[in-house]
Amino acid sequence: MPRQRRKTPADPNFEREAQKYDNPIPSREFILGLLQEADNPLSYDEIAERLKIDDEDRLEALRRRLKAMERDGQALCNRRGAYLPVNQEDLIRGRVIGHPDGFGFLVPDEQDDDLFLSPKQMRGIFHGDRVLARVMGVDRRGRREGGIVEVLEHNTTQVVGRLKIEDGVGILTPDNKRITHDILVPPDGLGDAVDDQIVVVRIRQSASRTARLRGDVQEVLGEHMAPGMEIDIAIRAHALPHEWPDEVTAAADELGADVAEADKKDRLDLREKPFVTIDGDDARDFDDALYCEPEGKGWRLWVAIADVSHYVQRDAALDREARTRGTSVYFPNNVIPMLPEALSNGLCSLNPNVDRLSMICEMEIGARGALKSYRFHEGLIRSHARLIYEDVAAMLDGDAAQREQNAHVMPNLETLQQAFKALHAARNRRGAIDFDTTETKIVFGEDRKIEKIVPTVRNDAHRLVEECMIMANVAAARFLKKHKVPALYRIHDQPPSDKIDDLRDFLNGAGLSLGGGDEPSPADYTEVLKAARQRTDQQLIQTVLLRSLSQAVYAPELDGHFGLALDDYAHFTSPIRRYPDLLVHRGIRHVLRKGSGKAFPYSHGDMEQLGEHCSMAERRADDATRDAVAWLKAEYMQDKVGETFPGVVSGVTGFGLFVEIKDVYIEGLVHVTSLDNDFYHFDPARHSLTGERGGRVFRIGDELQVQVARVSLDDRKIDLALAQEAGQPSPADPPPKKRSRRSKRRKDADTAPVEADAEPTAAAPEPEAKPTAAESEAPAADDDGPAPKKKRRRRGGRRRGAAGGETSPSAEPSPGKEPGSGKEPKPGKEPKPGKEPKPGKEPSSGKEPSPGNEASPGNEASPGNEANPGNEASPGNEASPGNEASPGNERRRGSGRGRGNERSPRNALDEGNSDAPEPGNEAVPPPRPEADKDGNTIVEPSADRPAKAKAKESSGSGRGRGRRRRPSSS
Repeated sequence: MPRQRRKTPADPNFEREAQKYDNPIPSREFILGLLQEADNPLSYDEIAERLKIDDEDRLEALRRRLKAMERDGQALCNRRGAYLPVNQEDLIRGRVIGHPDGFGFLVPDEQDDDLFLSPKQMRGIFHGDRVLARVMGVDRRGRREGGIVEVLEHNTTQVVGRLKIEDGVGILTPDNKRITHDILVPPDGLGDAVDDQIVVVRIRQSASRTARLRGDVQEVLGEHMAPGMEIDIAIRAHALPHEWPDEVTAAADELGADVAEADKKDRLDLREKPFVTIDGDDARDFDDALYCEPEGKGWRLWVAIADVSHYVQRDAALDREARTRGTSVYFPNNVIPMLPEALSNGLCSLNPNVDRLSMICEMEIGARGALKSYRFHEGLIRSHARLIYEDVAAMLDGDAAQREQNAHVMPNLETLQQAFKALHAARNRRGAIDFDTTETKIVFGEDRKIEKIVPTVRNDAHRLVEECMIMANVAAARFLKKHKVPALYRIHDQPPSDKIDDLRDFLNGAGLSLGGGDEPSPADYTEVLKAARQRTDQQLIQTVLLRSLSQAVYAPELDGHFGLALDDYAHFTSPIRRYPDLLVHRGIRHVLRKGSGKAFPYSHGDMEQLGEHCSMAERRADDATRDAVAWLKAEYMQDKVGETFPGVVSGVTGFGLFVEIKDVYIEGLVHVTSLDNDFYHFDPARHSLTGERGGRVFRIGDELQVQVARVSLDDRKIDLALAQEAGQPSPADPPPKKRSRRSKRRKDADTAPVEADAEPTAAAPEPEAKPTAAESEAPAADDDGPAPKKKRRRRGGRRRGAAGGETSPSAEPSPGKEPGSGKEPKPGKEPKPGKEPKPGKEPSSGKEPSPGNEASPGNEASPGNEANPGNEASPGNEASPGNEASPGNERRRGSGRGRGNERSPRNALDEGNSDAPEPGNEAVPPPRPEADKDGNTIVEPSADRPAKAKAKESSGSGRGRGRRRRPSSS
C-alpha cells in the first residue's frame, strides 16, 4: 500500500502574516510546532517540503525567517545544517555584557536574573553578542553561572585599538575596555600599519570559539595622541555609522538647494507671520521656529518644525540610512548627522529669509498655561530672524541696542515671553521635577587641544523655547492617540519600587520624607528638592533623587513622562536629528491626508522594534560622546600631575570617591586604597564611606583638597589623592592606637641598638609625598646610601607582613623617650635581665601608626561597567551621572558643528539612570578575583562578619595587629 503524504495543518496565525506581507509564509509559532513534533532535526529542504513551499520568493522568505529564529534563540542549526527547537526551560538567550576584568554577564531577554559568565566562557565572544546559554551551577556568592551553548549573533566584527608589533607579529589591545581579548595580527594582515599606531582590525572567522582571535588591519587611523584621534576612536569603538553610501549622497543631491514651486502648493502659507529661530551661537541646523500672538486672555502659539518627512520617504535610501543611524551624534566641535548636510544644514533647515516646508502645530494656550486646543498643518514659512539665546535674553531684559536692531520681531518676542510665563507657572503647578545641574562647554585652542572648560548659563530664552517645544510634543502625542495611529512615544516610567525603598531609607536618615506611598508623584520629588534647598547636603540629596529615576526610552505604549509630570508625550520637534521624531511626522501626515490608523504602513510590532533600535542608538551615541570627552579631559590634565585643586565629592562607591575639580569641571577618582590608614565601609543606602577606626565619613557634596596623582590617556582615567595625604597626615586624623607588648618588642633589622641613657637622635625630615605601596614596604635609606636588607622573621610558622612593626618613614622619637623604645622605664624599676636587645638588632620604635586596614584593591569593580546598558548619563549634564529628562527638543549643549547648545532642560530627567559615576576616571587596581555586574565593591559590614573574625581583628595583641586587613570576597 503506498505511503500517504502527511497533511500539513493550517497555520492559526496566517491572517496576521497576510496583513504584514504580500506573499506570506507560515508564522514562527507554526514552524516551531513543526520542529517540536518532528522526531529528528529537520533540514531547510525538509521544512520547505513539509510546509509545501516551492516558489523562489517564499523559499527565500523561509530562509530569512529561519535565520531570524536562529538569531533570536528560538531554533538551533546543528553542524549538519538541520534545525531543532530550543527548549526554553533549559536554555536562556540574551545579550552579553563584558567586564574589563575578563568575566561577563548574560542579560536574559526575558525578565530573569543575570547569568555570571567566567573568563573561560567569555573566550571567543564579545560584549554585545547575543548568545544561548544554560545554567551550569551556582558560585560561592550565590550567583547563577552560565555556560555558552551557541552564539546567536556576533555584535563585533571589527575592533579599534593600539597596535604593538614585535618580531613582525602585531598584537592589538582594544580601546573598548569591555573587550579584554588581545587580537593577534599575523604578518600577512599588517598591511601598511607600523608599531604604536591606532588601527581598525577586522576579526577573522575562527574554527572554534576557544581558538585565539586573529584579525587583519582594515584601516590605519593615525598616530597615538594625534589631534582628533579621540573622535575617530569613539566612532569605530562604538560602531557608529559615519560614512554616506553613494546612493544616499546621490539622493540628497537630487533634491536641490531650494524648495520646488510644486511642493509649495496645497500648504498653509504662513510666510507673512514673523517666525524666528532661537538657537546657540554655533548651531548650523535650525529645525524649529516660533510665532505667538495674543488671543483673548490667552495666546495662539505656532510651532513650525522642518518637514523632513516630505523629502525622506519611507524605505528610500535616505530613510534606510537615517533609520540605521537613529540619531545625530554630537562630539565636541564635531557632529555625525543623521541626514546628509545637504538636508540637515540646507533644504530642511529653517534658515532665515528663505521659503521652507514645515509641519506646523497651532495651539491655543489658556491664561493659566493650559493647552486648550491644537491643530496640525502642512505649511510653508519664512524665518524672519536667526536669533541666539543670549541676545534674546538681553532683549527681554530691556537691552535698547538689541531691541532696536531686532525691532521687526520684538512684538513676537514680547508675546512669546508672556506665554512662556504662563506655561512655566503651569509646569510648576503640576510638579514637574527641576534639577539644578551645571552644564559645560569645551573651548579648544590650537591643534584641537582643550584651552578651557566653561559652564553654560541657562537663561529665560532657553526656558522659553523649551516650554514651547514641550507643548508641541504634548499636542503631537494627543493627536496620534486620538486617531489611533501606531507611533513612538517618549516614555519615562515611574521609579522602580526597590529604588523607591532605598531612597526612602536614605531620606529618613537625612530627616526628610518622600510622600506618595508606593507610587510617589513628580510633585513628591519636587517637595523633597524644595525642603533640601537651604541644606548643606543639598547636592547629595539631589544626586540620590536623580539616580532613583528610571531611564527614558522610546516605545509604542503611551505611558507618560514622569519627570515632566505629563500623561501624553512624544518627540515631534527634531526630525532632522532624531528618527523617532520623523516617525511621528509621518503619522501626523498620514492623518492629515485622510488616512486611517489601520492603513498606516507601520504596525504596532514595527514600532516596538523601531523603539528598541532608536533607544539603543541614543545610548550608543551618548557612550561614544562620553568616551571622546573623557579622552579630551584626560589629555587636558596630563601636564597637571602633582598640582593641587579644590574639589567636591560627586560620587561615592565602594572603591573610592569621585571628585569634581572646581572651576575645571573634570572628575577624577580618589581610590579607597589611597585614603588614610583605615578600613572603609561603603553604605550604598547613604552613599557614604565610613572609616572603621577613625570614624571619618565621606559623602557626596563634601569639599576636599585633592592632588592629581596620575593620568592615563589610554584608560581615560584621572587618579586623585587627598592633598593632606599626599604629604603628611592630616592634623584631624585620629591618634594612633596603643600597641600591644608583643608589637613593642618587635625590632627593625636595619636599626642599631641604642643605650638607655643615650640622647635622642635628630628627627628625620618629613617626606614631601606619601610613599607608594612599594616604597612603604621597602626599608628606608639613610643619607649615606641605601638601607641594608632586612631579614625576614618567622614566628609560629607564619610570615610576618612587611607592615607589622616597621618604623614609619616619617616617624620620629618623642621627647623624653629613647628612640625605638616602647615606653620609658618607670623610676625605681630596672629592666629585667635577659631582655636587652640582641647584637645586630634594634628595638622597634615605640608608637607608630598602624599601616591600617585599607580596603583591598582586589574586590572592587571598575565604574562605568554596568550590566544594564543604557543607564548611562547623558553628556553635558554631568552634575551627577544618570537620569536626565530632556523635554521638548533636547539639543546637545556645549559644542558640535551642527548643534552647539542642546536644548536640554535644566531638570535632567529624560536620558536614563546610572548609579555609576562617569566612566573613564576609575583607578587601575591590581587584578581582582570578583566583582558584581554593576561594578559595586563587595564590602561586608563588620556586623556581618563571623564573630571569630571580628574578635581577631579587634584584638589588641597577636600577629594580626598592625597588619593590613583585607575585606572578604566571598
